Amino acid sequence: MKKKLLVIDDEPAIQLILEHFFSTEYEVVLTANGREALAWLQNSTRVDVIVADYEMPLMNGLDFVRELRASPVHENTPLLMLSGTDETSKKILCLKQGADDYLVKPFNPEELEIRIKKILSRVSA
Repeated sequence: MKKKLLVIDDEPAIQLILEHFFSTEYEVVLTANGREALAWLQNSTRVDVIVADYEMPLMNGLDFVRELRASPVHENTPLLMLSGTDETSKKILCLKQGADDYLVKPFNPEELEIRIKKILSRVSA
């Protein structure tokens, strides 16, 4: 059975790139913002890893991290943040709130895949 990857990004191009790159190995679920993702998570049976954008409408990535980590069901779900900004303060804030990693756009999907696999190998061990 494929692992489930939840992608939260309001940019259709990023969604398409990630869905195309990861769909052979993962069941990819696409959502456009943190609120939509939280609603999906409430009705989902499981998710193995989440990739979330920092800047989104309705609920940004940082608020999503806070909500996710407050949930007993998803408090330990691996979460990688994507952002168009390389501001150290934003990286630190996301990591302090519970993100497992932070990658700056533009990014190489292969690098993201390696980071996901490393996190999943530690979680599974």
